[in-house]
Amino acid sequence: MFQTIKSLKLKTIVLVLIELLLVAGFFTLWFYDIWSLRSVISVTIMCVCLVVFIFINAIAFISIFYSISKKRFTTDFKAANIIGSDVQEAYDFGMIGLLVVDENDIIIWTNELFSDRQINILDNNIFDWQPALKELKDSKDDEKTVKIEINGHTYEVKHLHDAMLYIFKDVTVAESYYTYSRDHEPVVGVIMIDNYQDVSINIDENSDQIAAVRKAINDFANKYNAFLKRYRSDAYMVIMFQKDFEIMKDIDKFYVLDTVRELGKGQETPFTISMGFALGFPDVVKLNEMAVSAIDIAMSRGGDQVVISKYDQELEFFGGKSEAQERHNKVKARVMANSLLGLIKAASNVIIMGHKDSDLDSLGSSLGLKAICDSVNKPASVVFDPKSTESKTKYAVSVLFSRDDINRVMVTPHDAMDKLKANTLVIVTDVHRPSMTLCPKLLEEATKVAIVDHHRRGEEFIEGAAFSYIEPSASSASELVAEMIQFAPNNKIHLPASYATFMLAGIYLDTNFFRSKTAGERTFEASMILKDFGADNTQADDFLKDEFEEYALKTKIMSNSTTPYLGVVVSLADQKDIIEGATLAKVANQTLQIKGVNACFVIGRTGEKEVKISARSDGTINVQSLLEKMGGGGHFTMAAASFENTTIEEVNTKLLETLDQYISFVRTVK
Repeated sequence: MFQTIKSLKLKTIVLVLIELLLVAGFFTLWFYDIWSLRSVISVTIMCVCLVVFIFINAIAFISIFYSISKKRFTTDFKAANIIGSDVQEAYDFGMIGLLVVDENDIIIWTNELFSDRQINILDNNIFDWQPALKELKDSKDDEKTVKIEINGHTYEVKHLHDAMLYIFKDVTVAESYYTYSRDHEPVVGVIMIDNYQDVSINIDENSDQIAAVRKAINDFANKYNAFLKRYRSDAYMVIMFQKDFEIMKDIDKFYVLDTVRELGKGQETPFTISMGFALGFPDVVKLNEMAVSAIDIAMSRGGDQVVISKYDQELEFFGGKSEAQERHNKVKARVMANSLLGLIKAASNVIIMGHKDSDLDSLGSSLGLKAICDSVNKPASVVFDPKSTESKTKYAVSVLFSRDDINRVMVTPHDAMDKLKANTLVIVTDVHRPSMTLCPKLLEEATKVAIVDHHRRGEEFIEGAAFSYIEPSASSASELVAEMIQFAPNNKIHLPASYATFMLAGIYLDTNFFRSKTAGERTFEASMILKDFGADNTQADDFLKDEFEEYALKTKIMSNSTTPYLGVVVSLADQKDIIEGATLAKVANQTLQIKGVNACFVIGRTGEKEVKISARSDGTINVQSLLEKMGGGGHFTMAAASFENTTIEEVNTKLLETLDQYISFVRTVK
């Protein structure tokens, strides 16, 4: 229709120009009396002809204007003339609209559905009218659809490229049913008071402090029409609708975490709470299992946070502004040691492994676990891969062990697979992510797995572990193993001095010589335990000393630092330099010693195709939560992330974007 109107306009203009030329030519001939026109045509006749000419033109222009107006506000053809009246009735019954555009995306035809609903869009550019439809044109897939809303109706739109036809299907009713169903899907949750057992020992159950926490939880549940049932002194079951949960999550950001944290200000051991929610599945029994798993993850990550488990999707984490409180519980250490010993005794043999790029803590805790196995005469091997071990760790191995000792105690990942039997126990230490272990295939084949780790639990986790001891409040895995050795039943475990020295060096590394915020009373006690077994602190310190070249490299990296936020430092290594992960961690530790620095991120290339970030914090910024957004993880004050096939600048850009988005959420009060 647009082309028809354009053609009519052009013809009208041409006709007017021709008439004007003819009139001008006639008057010129008459004025100069060419061919004796004055004697043939008098003034009276000429005036009469002019009046008739003007009248005829007026009639013609009115007809053309009427025709253009009619075409402007009506379709060229009725849909029934194109597709047949029976099919049109089917389209009307199914509330389907048809729309055709020209090569310039101008709407040239619509069926009656649009006019019946007072949608007058002829001659308009379709993308000016509905920009969302541009996505359909850009896509080469005729099956792709988008949903748009027009005058209170929801349409699902499909585009046939060859026919330049857009098909609008009214899905308002179906969409309203879907929205109602989604909004009223069940959400099951568990709320736990993190440190209730520790605090309630010294505080009466009816105290104002506990009453205030319970009131905050009840008020929070009432605000979102949630059913709340206390099933234990420190735990609540929650059932609610998804529409209320989305308000709780997206708008109010689980403000009750901050409310409870504020109530504990000034207290020696303040209360915090954790929450686990499950949704996206119709079976409430399954949702309950998911919610229990979510709260377990929240607690294992140190508490004071929310974990959301949506069926068949990645976990979401909120909060985590409080560092895990140190829990010096000798009973728990004894129980854990007893449980682990039971698994060791029941196994045919034991294989112990840490993480890739093994450091002193990873290998040290592995050696401590081997000593536990040796105490019950159970064959045990430590997985050791020189190609995936930091230089200082390899140096410590060469100093403390002879070649015969290495062959007796350690095995390569390949040989470890040969030692795997049906009843073999695999113990993973200083890591809980399968992809980061020295031999992920070993976990795939093993029937029984035990975990000893001090990092906050992430989404990737070794599923189905027979034993899991994850304590984020501990400074290192070596600290946890030292406690189990000390408090094991009957206390008959012998720890060789070389193992103890290795473990002490691991504690030194992870606490930056006790300067880290994670170092507490239990850290010093673990060090004393290791000293009792003959640990050489001078030698352990020597393992961590820098070569001159490494010191110069650290200085070079620190010189290339920026402060994108107050108290936040980002340091970049040269793209040409390949640097060990331990060196990046040392730069981060050293930067954190500068006054006014709350958190630091050091980025460097650790392999031909690998770039890493090492992050440290003084406890006012949760670096683990930040790097978790980038695919990494770790501890509240110590975290790391690794990236493949990228550059330092690209990783730096990604880090700055993450800081821009989340820095306000991960800051807390020191």
